[in-house]
Amino acid sequence: MTPNIVGIGANVYDTLIKLSEFPIEDTKMPVETVVQSGGGPCATGLVAAARLGAKTAWVGNLSDDAAGVFLLDDFDRFGVSTDLIDVKPSYRTFSATVLLNEKNGSRTCLLDRGNLPPLELSAKQLAAVERADILLVDGNELDAAVVAAKCAKASGCKVLYDAGGIYSGVDRLLTETDLLIPSEEFARKFAGKTTVEDAARELFKRFEPEVVVITQGKKGGLAFRNGNTFRYPVFEVDVVDSNGAGDVFHGAFAFAFADGMPLEECCRFAAAAAALKCTKIGARNGVPTVGQVRCFLNTNHEHNFQ
Repeated sequence: MTPNIVGIGANVYDTLIKLSEFPIEDTKMPVETVVQSGGGPCATGLVAAARLGAKTAWVGNLSDDAAGVFLLDDFDRFGVSTDLIDVKPSYRTFSATVLLNEKNGSRTCLLDRGNLPPLELSAKQLAAVERADILLVDGNELDAAVVAAKCAKASGCKVLYDAGGIYSGVDRLLTETDLLIPSEEFARKFAGKTTVEDAARELFKRFEPEVVVITQGKKGGLAFRNGNTFRYPVFEVDVVDSNGAGDVFHGAFAFAFADGMPLEECCRFAAAAAALKCTKIGARNGVPTVGQVRCFLNTNHEHNFQ
């Protein structure tokens, strides 16, 4: 299988703990649900794209510990190729404990980044990037992501940057980005602007991507291209677990863009996929099929662009 969407970034072993409300310090309380799940922006985005019908592959290192074995098996379960993964024995895999507050729908993440060595790209991994339609990155494994992004640009592969965390030196990756999709927090902080509209214009001017799409969670989001802006809608659903919704948005956007959808439809399709994910627990278990997204859109056609 030749993947058309390849990703470099975080792949995380999540333990999701669902609570009736956020715990008070130095107390005991029962939990409602405990679920183990794969997570991480890039990796979950790839799962979303695969679930929707794309051929995807993750490029990275995993350990042979229990978390690493789980993540390998999880990729197999969701149809993400593991051919470009190097297994490094005796290290500790990136993991997280995620507290889900049922009372207000919030999530709190406790991170253990592990101790795996930095990714050094092989010829095989770079060749896969060159053949892909989209390279999905999230700012993790920054040095390798920059090398891959330059390779992608040279071969005509589009670089989609899921910009959530602000890391040192991230401007090196931004300059290689074609499809820049930051969170509102990232966009406003990095651009130094108060409004998302001004932030989108500043990022577009400074880094010259093809498009800037700013995600705003419950408020939907805004897209900017060639001086023109439009807002895409948010879909109201009964939220069970919002963890990973942004990751699903980016993966669904990558799928839609690679499938040839216009920008407006890419945004609406991705927003619908992210909304449907929130109705189920687990960043990856909640990813809908393409049929489910289209059915949902057909029954929510009143959500128009602004």
